[in-house]
Amino acid sequence: MQKKKVVLAFSGGLDTSYCAMYLSKELGYEVHTAVADTGGFSPEELQEIERKAKALGAASHSALRIEDEYYRRCIRFMIAGNVLRNGTYPISVSSERTFQAIAIIEHAKKIGAEAVAHGSTAAGNDQVRFDLTFQILAPEIEIITPPRDLALTRAEEIDYLAKHGYVADFRKMDYSINKGLWGTSVGGKETLHSEQTLPEEAWPSQLTETEPRKLRLTFTKGELTAVDGKTFDRPTDAIRAVEAIGSRFAIGRDMHLGDTIIGIKGRVAFEAAAPMLILGAHKYLEKHTLSKWQQYWKDQIGTWYGMQLHEACYPEPVMRDMEQFLISSQQHVSGTVELLLRPYTFSLIGVETPYDLMKTGMGDYGEVSTGWNADDVKGFTKLTANPMKIYRNMLKRNGEV
Repeated sequence: MQKKKVVLAFSGGLDTSYCAMYLSKELGYEVHTAVADTGGFSPEELQEIERKAKALGAASHSALRIEDEYYRRCIRFMIAGNVLRNGTYPISVSSERTFQAIAIIEHAKKIGAEAVAHGSTAAGNDQVRFDLTFQILAPEIEIITPPRDLALTRAEEIDYLAKHGYVADFRKMDYSINKGLWGTSVGGKETLHSEQTLPEEAWPSQLTETEPRKLRLTFTKGELTAVDGKTFDRPTDAIRAVEAIGSRFAIGRDMHLGDTIIGIKGRVAFEAAAPMLILGAHKYLEKHTLSKWQQYWKDQIGTWYGMQLHEACYPEPVMRDMEQFLISSQQHVSGTVELLLRPYTFSLIGVETPYDLMKTGMGDYGEVSTGWNADDVKGFTKLTANPMKIYRNMLKRNGEV
């Protein structure tokens, strides 16, 4: 009798290693492992994940490289929307998970799998992101989650693997690090306590540059296309170039506290030099090239777009509507922004763009006006004041002022 196929989202860690063995030995599946790479793995790390999958008896292993798709379908809109959750977090790993889930379920359909599995526990957001995406894109495929359903301890998982001849170093590290193209999250004992932060040695990128340095970022219709004058064909390579420069200054470190999908508050440290520098420069360029009301409504839509991404609602149709707004808003967001980098921080110096709305030909703020005169301002002020004067007169008639 032919075994049923299951595709396991596999990282090589303890939970997914347990899944690989359990699905095969206990449930009788033919296990096909897959890792969806959104830009956070090195070639060596991908090779090590494949080695572990084969050692666990996987019938096949696939590295699904979706970095460019992740940029095209997500990161460019987060840049256009200047998305920072709670004004702090660039939605790094949170946004990746949905696209990893999409890649995994599409792979499952491609090989004709009857089931798909992941190693998420019941304690975090990722279980929702995986499950929701799987249910929407392939409701006919069964979802299996052994660590969540069996509620096993780490020791029980390690003992089970050893019993079946698989021994590896699963000593729990002090810090859990999830590296991605759009930032790196760090979890540890300090993130569980509101009054604590990470010690210096816990940050993946260490301060190595102390002399201030200028950085020039060039955007074309809202997308990063050049770094210090060097043009990049792939935006993902441009992001990496900024990360390589900014991380040496330890820029982009912070602690994010947010409301989780499952209803509790969660705290995570992160470092995101490239996102913070790119978003800072992009927003600065927009101040020069967008109208007041474009900026206002973009702030609302960017916040909502980020919320939907975080809450695993990327497939919601309204997201496509918001993306069209964001694309339209970027038509004149082209130019170069100069920044000054210093240890742990940066400042914005200036902008060069042919679409600079400061160049009005009608006057300079606080200096001179040529597009209006004193009487124009007096009449404008009087009309603007009328609704508020009417309201105040009503209060006077009723003895309230």
